[in-house]
Amino acid sequence: MTEAFDPASLAQSWPKPAKPRPIVTFGAGSIVGDAHFPAYRKAGFPISGLYDPDQAKAQTLADKWGVVAFRSVEEAASVKDAIFDLATPPGRHAGVLQALPDGAVALIQKPMGNYLGEATEILEICRAKQLKAAVNFQLRFAPMMLALKDAIAHGWLGEVIDFDALLALDTPWQLWEFLLKAPRVEIAMHSIHYLDLIRQLLGDPLGVHAKTLGHPNHKVAQTRTSAILDYGDTVRCGLSINHDHKFGRRYQACEFRICGTEGAAYVKLGLNLDYPRGEPDILEIHPKGGSDWVAVPLSGEWFPDAFVGRMANVQRFAAGEDAELVSSVEDAWNTMALVEAAYKSSASPATPLAAKP
Repeated sequence: MTEAFDPASLAQSWPKPAKPRPIVTFGAGSIVGDAHFPAYRKAGFPISGLYDPDQAKAQTLADKWGVVAFRSVEEAASVKDAIFDLATPPGRHAGVLQALPDGAVALIQKPMGNYLGEATEILEICRAKQLKAAVNFQLRFAPMMLALKDAIAHGWLGEVIDFDALLALDTPWQLWEFLLKAPRVEIAMHSIHYLDLIRQLLGDPLGVHAKTLGHPNHKVAQTRTSAILDYGDTVRCGLSINHDHKFGRRYQACEFRICGTEGAAYVKLGLNLDYPRGEPDILEIHPKGGSDWVAVPLSGEWFPDAFVGRMANVQRFAAGEDAELVSSVEDAWNTMALVEAAYKSSASPATPLAAKP
């Protein structure tokens, strides 16, 4: 008798550490107040304090959450047995990592540098200082994605052979002031989440074809991307990303379609629709042997729950409770290599059409 698909059986959360360490955060940007601190408080993880070179900004956020605003990187880095949480712009990661004690535990905000060269520098710093360091690719830990990964692992889709990412939405880039003049934006700061998740589900591609570009109505470097990841002759993987669909909610979308040889999954990433308030996430699965789509009741949302799972894995790895540090700097470097390849592809000429005889 064939086992019946039970959506409630799918894993959606990461186990908590038995004795969480204090967290010291570098950075006081919107992501800290919107996701990091809400997640840590929800999980019961102790927050020691934060540092930001903008002291007024740091103090305002510290007062809101009842934590210490450190006055220097050195003071923040001196907290004993801390998990150092880098919510810093990518160009600042290396400097903060250099200031941490040898052997420290760190969670680094994505991307792992602005360019692959910076990612390599970060990797070398972490190796030299023997840091236990991971990159905050937290989409892997969102309840919907943990459940999707579990469904795939249990064979409910068969062999995954199609992955489609479709985004048509209106992203408020002005929330991240440092991005407004950044030379790399869409792939490096946004679609990097999807590329990293795809790597987790499908492995590393053979290569990538990509085109990323801006929009004539604003000056953000890139907000639209089309990409095809090459997985050979069996797996098809494509991304169509448009952050400038500013024509009302009706035809906006932020979704994945994952098809296997025996089943399929649909994911709606509700956060990006009306960010940062968002809409509910959705996961539905048409399981192997089933005759219809089955909704998976989700126990949380991308924000803040993915940040809970991301930090839980770091805490548990530091304590010896988890054998694997997910998205370690060693693995995350490969996501950065994929990002770099996508930008290189975008800058390369397309195959020209044949000349008319």
